[in-house]
Amino acid sequence: MLPLVVLGGAWPGMVTVETIGRIRRAFLVDHKPIRQIVRELRISRKTVRKAIRGASTEFRYERGVQPQPRLGEFVGRLDGMLEANSKRPARERLTAQRLFELLRADGYRGAYDSVQRHVRAWRRARSQRGDVFIPLWFAPGEAYQFDWSHEVVVLGGVTTTVKVAHIRLCHSRMFLVRAYPRETQEMVFAAHDHAFRLFGGTCRRGIYDNMTTAVDAVFLGKERRFNRRFLRMCSHYLVEPVACTPAAGWEKGQVENQVGNVREHLFTPRLHFADYAELNAWLEARCLAQARESTHPEQRDKIVWEVFEAERASLIGYCGPFDGFREIEVAVSKSSLVRFDHNRYSVAVKAARRTAQLRVYADRVVIWCDGEIVGEHARRFGRGQTAYDPWHYLPVLARKPGALRNGDPFRNWDLPPALAQVRRRLTGHDDGDRQFVDILTEVAEAGLDAVEAACAEALSARLCGRDVILNILARQRDAEPPQPVATPTGLALAIEPAADCARYDRLRHPPPAEEAYPQGAWRGAA
Repeated sequence: MLPLVVLGGAWPGMVTVETIGRIRRAFLVDHKPIRQIVRELRISRKTVRKAIRGASTEFRYERGVQPQPRLGEFVGRLDGMLEANSKRPARERLTAQRLFELLRADGYRGAYDSVQRHVRAWRRARSQRGDVFIPLWFAPGEAYQFDWSHEVVVLGGVTTTVKVAHIRLCHSRMFLVRAYPRETQEMVFAAHDHAFRLFGGTCRRGIYDNMTTAVDAVFLGKERRFNRRFLRMCSHYLVEPVACTPAAGWEKGQVENQVGNVREHLFTPRLHFADYAELNAWLEARCLAQARESTHPEQRDKIVWEVFEAERASLIGYCGPFDGFREIEVAVSKSSLVRFDHNRYSVAVKAARRTAQLRVYADRVVIWCDGEIVGEHARRFGRGQTAYDPWHYLPVLARKPGALRNGDPFRNWDLPPALAQVRRRLTGHDDGDRQFVDILTEVAEAGLDAVEAACAEALSARLCGRDVILNILARQRDAEPPQPVATPTGLALAIEPAADCARYDRLRHPPPAEEAYPQGAWRGAA
């Protein structure tokens, strides 16, 4: 007789996998009759026959239709919420618990388990209808992929959302990320130049999504009209641009996957840096470190850096930086200022009230007018800021010297040390502003270094007046005296006149009359 034991925590009579195994061995190996097996295991004949007639070693019950006594009338509402939820960004999607709470607000009185079960079934059905993807392979130097992401960091103590440019070589998986304040075209140019300089070259194709900084129009299929400046950059680096199908991120899946990995490994926890330069230096160092530590996903016996070193021979050589600017037309105001990106920049007064061309770079702005540069400033990314160059206003200051005291461009003017000291000393004079402006106007002719040296020379003599400094500059400008000319031998004097200045002293002390008029001649003269 078979011993009665509890198997797998199940009581006698429960049909478990162990029970089915005992039935099959008793009938097929020990050749026991069904009646004896029923009596010993205390199970029904139907169960024994089911176990020995089929090939299955497990009985599984799957409910065909799930009763929904309370959820039934809310199924349509829940499906609509799930459909809308699936179209939201991943960070904004609602969990099953939140959906349950929303249904409760609409009058649902059922349990959370029913909602959770329906959500799982809905998502399972959607996942089964998903697309099937084909793994991609790229030859060395064939292509790179580019994309943007938004990350949150702390710069200078302020929480800031930065735009991160991702560039990844498809064959070796070598990558670089750089943070910028904007996703504008000049930032795209700067990111490409930094990456290509780091890689030592570029690939034959660049794979992009349909970002507006690169693509002006999307047509049927793969046909695109690329931006003119973007095409000039690609031509400079000898790259063929390729745009993905809209909403087809799998066509550049490597860089899409990199966005999530970089967010997890580099931007978590939240980074703290002083400025963008310090942040980008740290990011570049971390990219190089990961390349030297990570195993290549396809060539498992090599690290990414080794594959990258081998790929370098297949890259198109780096041909130098591209003049990556974005040009717009701006109007110069009567205050000799141009407005761009919610900030203002000064230009030379000769361009006032005219139209100029503003070339925007990632880190600076350059203003052109009539083919010459009339202003250049470091770019500002805040709002309501004004960047002045006081030298732009010098011609106007020569006519209105009183503006030196309260003019906004001259506030906190960073002058060379000697010039700044002269300005402070002249402040107490009645015509101090006029004198200092006259000194400044000499910069246009003599140069700032020469004026600074003249001010230092005057200060060393404990002088600071305008006339003194202008006199020093005049002496510096005077040509040196000509070299003496040698006198030919034929023109030399036999007896050179002797210089005797004592003879002029006789005019001051005339001789007595007897000496001047001998033999009484003076009487006749009288």
